[in-house]
Amino acid sequence: MLCEKAEKLPEGASEPCISPADSFEWRSWRSSQALERLATGFEFVEGPVWIPQASKQLESNDKCGTLLFNDIPVSKTYCFADGDCTVFRGDNGQANGNFFDLGIGLVCCEHGGRRVARVDSDGRPGTLISHYQGKRLNSPNDLVVSSDGSVWFTDPPYGVKDEERELPFQGVFQLSPDGQLKLVSSEFIKPNGLALSADEKKLFVADTEAGQIGVLQLTGDSKQNQAVTFCETPRPDGIRLDIQGNIWIAGLNGVEIFRADGSHLGQLPLPERPANLEFGGDDGRDLFICARTSLYRFRTPWPGVTFTQRASAHA
Repeated sequence: MLCEKAEKLPEGASEPCISPADSFEWRSWRSSQALERLATGFEFVEGPVWIPQASKQLESNDKCGTLLFNDIPVSKTYCFADGDCTVFRGDNGQANGNFFDLGIGLVCCEHGGRRVARVDSDGRPGTLISHYQGKRLNSPNDLVVSSDGSVWFTDPPYGVKDEERELPFQGVFQLSPDGQLKLVSSEFIKPNGLALSADEKKLFVADTEAGQIGVLQLTGDSKQNQAVTFCETPRPDGIRLDIQGNIWIAGLNGVEIFRADGSHLGQLPLPERPANLEFGGDDGRDLFICARTSLYRFRTPWPGVTFTQRASAHA
């Protein structure tokens, strides 16, 4: 059953314990904010992406904005706006990670389709990339687009049977605007969520199996380089950065927040294990969280880094 209105959870429902590692500043903020459950009744939600303006692809509202997210097992993309959920796209190839910009459109990673696809204004998907050196990708998982139009994505084997795999590794790739696909790294065990720093000089990659966030330096022509461990946290999945340089991670025990220097800032426990997250809202301070069967929202101290901000910095 889907919720038509935001539901504030009972006191303590989202905070089964206080981590001794939480900083004082985070505890103070956390105690002043309520976690909301916006919608529930799904099977496994992923890929939240905020759309702040109206688009030909969406019947969205300029004032409130729109959030798209996927329910992977049922191959549906939902649109959340004005407190209501509607189906934006069905038969989406078990889409996982999403990206949206008015100039680029909707780009998504398809587990079932084993490709990165772009959806046109009529809702029809077209393949951006499905093979590397003649071999099919595993199951593209999450993606981010840089200001030059490059699509960076992870390719773990979560959506493909072992006997159907054609690649012997789990890669992090860069698809350039001219259609060239480069392998950036093959050292991660299970590369998952990823995010770009505000200056686009660093690519953060969640390695779920290793329990680490690795960072790749993006220099020169983005040749394959070695990742440096930024922080360790159990089972990291989707990740986002805020304008302070903090990294927000959907992990085993909730949303974990680490400062730009890699030290732990705090934790946001949830009733369900989160898979991915996205900053949005009028001022970019609403954190939307996809957690198993539900969509949640939490008000943050700082806005997230957006594609528009990264693009403006490189204009």
